[in-house]
Amino acid sequence: MQQVKLFKSVDTELPEMEKQINRWMRKSGARILSIDSNMTAQGGTKDGPLNSFAAGDVLLIVLYEIDTPAS
Repeated sequence: MQQVKLFKSVDTELPEMEKQINRWMRKSGARILSIDSNMTAQGGTKDGPLNSFAAGDVLLIVLYEIDTPAS
């Protein structure tokens, strides 16, 4: 059965997000089918400069497969 898992963080915390994802993959035993991501810049407006200290959002989408439970 295919399932989706979402992970959300900010770009300043990527190492912790990576640890969280790897931990989940080990514990779940999921067979990963695909991983997609999206990063958005934060801060500033189109009329002003971007704030180089503002963190951007990171969304990671994992499509995985698990065995269906026996009935």
